[in-house]
Amino acid sequence: MPVAILLLVADQGGSLATGGALCALYGLASAVGQPVLGRMVDRRGQTLVTSAAVVITTACLLLLPYAHTGTQPALAAGLVVLAGLSTPPLEANLRALWGSVLPDPGRQRAALALDTGAQGLIYVAGPPLVAALSTLWNPHAAMTTTAALGLLGAAIVLSAAPSRAWQPAASRAGGFFGPLHHSGLRLLFLAVSGTGFALGAMNVQAVALADRHSMALLSGLIPAALSVGSLVGGFLHGRRTWPGTLASQLLTAAALFAAAWVPLTADPEPLAATVLTALPGLFLTALITSSFLTVEALAPAGTTTEAYAWLIASVGIGQSAGTALAGLFAAQPAIGAALPAAGAVLTLLVLVGARRRLSTPSSAVRRGRHRRHTDAPVPAGRHCRRSA
Repeated sequence: MPVAILLLVADQGGSLATGGALCALYGLASAVGQPVLGRMVDRRGQTLVTSAAVVITTACLLLLPYAHTGTQPALAAGLVVLAGLSTPPLEANLRALWGSVLPDPGRQRAALALDTGAQGLIYVAGPPLVAALSTLWNPHAAMTTTAALGLLGAAIVLSAAPSRAWQPAASRAGGFFGPLHHSGLRLLFLAVSGTGFALGAMNVQAVALADRHSMALLSGLIPAALSVGSLVGGFLHGRRTWPGTLASQLLTAAALFAAAWVPLTADPEPLAATVLTALPGLFLTALITSSFLTVEALAPAGTTTEAYAWLIASVGIGQSAGTALAGLFAAQPAIGAALPAAGAVLTLLVLVGARRRLSTPSSAVRRGRHRRHTDAPVPAGRHCRRSA
């Protein structure tokens, strides 16, 4: 979506600054909207809330090409903000479904790892697809296709039996603050914002490296290398059961993720930088998967989808901050190369300080009920359990 916005603004004669501002508005609005919509899902169910959200965001994206950013900047900004706020919480919805689809803890971990790793394909295939559509036709066609693909994806998820059958939990804990009531979760959200910071800074560093070496392809190859590493890491992480508690697995993944960025602080040559960027990707999946499992175990009853959405929003906010700060230091390669590692180290330090608050019980009650289509009725109030 951000790539489509940038190309659309450029096609309308707008500046890169205008396109960047609209992208920032979209990202921040999405970060705000996800927890709000997640709370609504926890109270009303997935079908109604997500259906309404995807209709609104699709309409905004289809209308955006008709709002000229030069002559109608306020209208364009309003459409972008509304599209961001109404972005359907599909990622949080999916994570909430894995427990009912795969009650076995090992299979659920494997599914989460593959889910996380496969999302890297968005960054491998998405930008080239948008660029190709803009080149062959125009940015209007790219924006329309983006909106259509989002609508199609939401329709597939919402029409699936697990999503239609998912129901909110009968009771809700946490009060007004929901999952933010838990101090361990607040620290976890702060920690993963450092992970997002590393990813955002890496994207800018890739563009800066491409400019310095006059190799435009690097700006896409380096993020793609991290995504490929994440996909491989998802397969590897999901193939076996890892020792230790969930908290220790989270700390180990954070330590490996931080260590993997260290070779890149030397600002290596393009080929080496591309290969080395795949290394953090290998451990990114383990870090994000362990974070989601920790959220599931610690989130107060009836707040799981909202808690997942906060985790996703925290990564997005960190990513925006990393992009902004790295942009300020784009002309200073030494500082720019160190920023991704700094974000990863922040993640590790916060998790080390929060390790006691992140300790999970031996078993966690499922937050949300799932109707089972079997011959024998399920007693009311029964929830699935899994080993933490």
